[in-house]
Amino acid sequence: MSSARRPDRPGTELAAAIEQAAARLVVLWGRAQQAVGTRVSPSQLQALTIVQQHGQINLNGLAVELEAMPSSASRLCDRLQAAGLLARTASPANRREVMLALTRDGQRLLNEVSDTRRRELARILQGMSGAGREALLAGLAEFNASAERSADDQQQRRA
Repeated sequence: MSSARRPDRPGTELAAAIEQAAARLVVLWGRAQQAVGTRVSPSQLQALTIVQQHGQINLNGLAVELEAMPSSASRLCDRLQAAGLLARTASPANRREVMLALTRDGQRLLNEVSDTRRRELARILQGMSGAGREALLAGLAEFNASAERSADDQQQRRA
């Protein structure tokens, strides 16, 4: 069996292969953003995606997830709000707390970017064998589960 097909490759070789695939995904992500003519930066798109994942999130929570200072996150939100992609409201529980949610235009933008990404991924996946796609799916499911456990472990260590 060739070394390219061995499932038990040394960690550094496997990490390099994953890094190469991830780099291709980053290019695909960038093309998808350009294809829909977005008027937002990658960091703004990341902020919109975080808000989407939470449904609603407060400004400090967004700053933590972006690993940014609250003042920087606030300026980023200013631009998104001015573009009509993000809405800010006072929290019903604490009027001083700012809650963030996507507007219809913000959700539409994320849907367009996601649809474009998925079409491109589907095109690439069609070039793979059925067995290769199944192996990739199984491997990604296990990778995601491991990444979640790792993130949970890191959060517990911080607490």
